[in-house]
This record gives sequence, C-alpha cells and structure tokens, in this order.
Amino acid sequence: MTDRTRVVVVDDHPMVAEGIEAILEGYDDIKVIATLSNGQSLIDQLDELAPDVVLMDLNMPGLNGLSATEIVLERRPQTRVLVLSMHDTPEYISTALGHGAKGYVLKDVPTDEIKNAIDAVMRGEQYLCTGAEGALTPAEGSGREQLTNREQTILLELAQGKSNKEVALSLDISVRTVETHRKNIKRKLGISSTAGLTRYALEHGVLQGTGVNG
Repeated sequence: MTDRTRVVVVDDHPMVAEGIEAILEGYDDIKVIATLSNGQSLIDQLDELAPDVVLMDLNMPGLNGLSATEIVLERRPQTRVLVLSMHDTPEYISTALGHGAKGYVLKDVPTDEIKNAIDAVMRGEQYLCTGAEGALTPAEGSGREQLTNREQTILLELAQGKSNKEVALSLDISVRTVETHRKNIKRKLGISSTAGLTRYALEHGVLQGTGVNG
C-alpha cells in the first residue's frame, strides 16, 4: 500500500473536528495525525506534523483560517489547504482561494465528498464541493487583484522603510519569502518602486494608527 495521506483537521468546534476525524479514519489511505482548535496551534506544530493536507476552518479565535493558510503555505508550500466552512457565499470562497487554499468544502457535504476533495488536491487539482462551484467567476474586469492579509502586513512593514531582512526578522519568515511577497505586491498594484509602495500605503490608509503618517 502507498503511504497514507497525512491530514490535520483545524476547527474550533470539537464535535466537528472529531466527526471529520471519525469519517476519515474509515479510509485505509488516510491518516489523521492531529485535530487542532485554532490556527496558531497548527503553525506552532507545523514542522513536527508535516501534513500533506490541512482541513482548515475559516472563523476561529486568535489566528483565523485565512491568515493561517498563508503562513502554512509560506513555510510548507507542498502542504495543500482545504477550507472547511459553513459559508457558501462567493466572497468567502474566492477569498479563500485567493489566499492559497486548494479547495473549498462545505461542512454539510456528504462524507465521501471530503475524501474526494482530499484525493483531488493530492493530485494537484483544485476542488470545489457541490454548492461552491458557482463562486469561481472569471477575473473581474476592474483588473486589479486584491492584496491578501499577509501581503497587506508585508506592505505595512515595507512602507515603514524596513528592509527585506528587517521584515523577515519581524515576521519570522525567510528573506526570500519577503522578496516573493514584495514582487507579488508590486505586480498586483502596478507599482515598481519602494517609494511607490509607501505612497500607496499612505493614500489607502494602510499606515493609519502606526504613527508613520503623523
């Protein structure tokens, strides 16, 4: 038998997490290696757990699912995140995918659909459960991509004049990761210089409350 897919379930409702674990334990090719109640617990144990797939709730106390997804993918790009949510609105689904999730599964789907989702993302495919497919609309004509929460955090740090190295130390990530975020931010905003990033941050209120703009 091939190696089993290592799955972590992150949900602040114990009954939900335990229910999913019980479902998945019925499959020979899946191993649930942990059930956790919040995003920070996952980040703290990420290297030790080394999951193949994370089933991630969105609304959790402390570090929410979107922010946790971004950090997971920074530190373990090979991990696939499947968002597990009760929200079926296009905004929730497109935002989750925009933060790097490979799929979106509603909590009330039939049990075999969770297994199908795990199998799909392990094959490198994107998975939207029944009821969520309609959220994938073509890119909006307005063109400009939204910055993710993590990119907004990086932008704030850069706009304060910090170097890539200083940002990396502040956020406990690698300099290369900061450079990648920086390139993505510039591409999304159509800005080529650091001064342009600072100007954008000032004009759009990113620096409010930091004391940088007075």
